Amino acid sequence: MSSTISLTPASARIRRSVSVILRWFLRHPVILGGTLIVAAWVVATVFIPLFQHYEPLQQNINFSLQPPSADYWWGADKLGRDILTRVVYGARLTLPAGLIAVFASFVIGVSIGSVAGYLGGVWDELLMRVTDVFLAFPSIILAMAIAAALGPSMINAIITIALISWPTYARLARSTVLSVKANDYVEAARAIGVPHWRILLVSILPNCLGPLIVLTTIDFGSAILVFAGLSFLGLGPPPETPEWGRMVADGIDYADQWWVSFFPGFAIFSVVMALNFIGDGLRDIFDPRTRQR
Repeated sequence: MSSTISLTPASARIRRSVSVILRWFLRHPVILGGTLIVAAWVVATVFIPLFQHYEPLQQNINFSLQPPSADYWWGADKLGRDILTRVVYGARLTLPAGLIAVFASFVIGVSIGSVAGYLGGVWDELLMRVTDVFLAFPSIILAMAIAAALGPSMINAIITIALISWPTYARLARSTVLSVKANDYVEAARAIGVPHWRILLVSILPNCLGPLIVLTTIDFGSAILVFAGLSFLGLGPPPETPEWGRMVADGIDYADQWWVSFFPGFAIFSVVMALNFIGDGLRDIFDPRTRQR
């Protein structure tokens, strides 16, 4: 009896939390649409392998370039491998790779930018000049150069994306830190002797997260696009790996067999579009002026 009574308030809190989340998503349909698309891909990576009887590297030459059918829902490639299975397993590879690359670039860029903005002076000049060196090169050219120097592999592709992405975070973090550190509560914290690291981590950075979250969401889509581009050029994982960019490259020689490159290309398009939807929606929330324009 007592357990039932004690669980009732918890259940009510859960229902209220779910209701609040649902109402929030309904007020922001762009974010809702993007979230549903990304969630659909995540769910597919978990459940579709339970219904498919193929492995991503399983070959069957007798069904080479098989068009979409009851046995091969999205068709087969030149080696008779099931495209649906490979695209879904490609999501298991591409989404975590993009997430790791974005996280690494976020940590590097925000650390450098926040230190430069807070300390100012020589540190600001030094760190921003290093940042400008990276920003001086077109990102795709820089990515190709770094990936070619490191060699083709999944880890090197992630490192490459992190190295070309962090300067944007550094610039944004610096500008937001410069605006926030001028507030009175930051000056008050300095006056009473609060350590600089604590002021930066507790008083300044939490108030800079809005623009950084928007950038992170959009950059996640860019990371997936760059990762696919490197794989397309042969600078990503090994050729047999079920990766979206590599699969699109495999279909170049088979224009009449449209399904070979269409479905992995659709996967790239849908995820990048969804992440940009989420980023645009979050930008409207954090900066209502963009919605008015």
